[in-house]
Amino acid sequence: MNDDVYELLKKIRPSVIISALRGPFPAQLEAHELMVDYAKMSGTRLIFLSSANVFDAFSHYPSYEHDKTLSESIYGKLKIRCETHIMRHLPEKQYAIVRLPMVFGVQSPRLSEIKNNLLLNDPIEVFPHLIINTTTDSKCSQQLHYIINRKRYGIFHLGSTDLIHHKEFVHDLVTMLDLDHKPIYKNVYTSNFDRYLAVLPRDNKLPKHLSITNEEVVLGSKKL
Repeated sequence: MNDDVYELLKKIRPSVIISALRGPFPAQLEAHELMVDYAKMSGTRLIFLSSANVFDAFSHYPSYEHDKTLSESIYGKLKIRCETHIMRHLPEKQYAIVRLPMVFGVQSPRLSEIKNNLLLNDPIEVFPHLIINTTTDSKCSQQLHYIINRKRYGIFHLGSTDLIHHKEFVHDLVTMLDLDHKPIYKNVYTSNFDRYLAVLPRDNKLPKHLSITNEEVVLGSKKL
């Protein structure tokens, strides 16, 4: 399928490409190289959904748009390679690199896993020393809509404006779900001290009405 990406784009002729690919890492990298080739040839804008994991080698502070990227995970390293290729081969006004934190929502895989663990009385894995920020699928969609329509470009960090410990956030979600099952938490300690995996905006902010807090993420994950 990756061999056909360039030809597929030539047939569709999109004005904007939003990349949220999953799949084998080598295939993802190849597909993004072809997307960049097409964007360079056609002038099409490319929006790449990246991750806070491009900073997962740093642990002492939250990360901002123009901080140096460095990752210890295979996933983070893939995202860095894709980001670097885009930035090296396209003019800045032609791309948006959107780094996301943990994403939740009514139908999100993360929330579904927590629900299943609760109902089956299985332990829910939490990281007591991990400080994060979060977002929802619906808020991310609104932010992308704004970036596209206003022709914004560069690097964006689209996490909640506040930070929270992972265990506290998961506990808030469990309380919100109100499934009448007592949670069993499995504490995972990757460090003896607090560590951050959070992306905050500083240089490329969106309007305040497009921001979100962790409390709003919890409320937005509840099915009305």
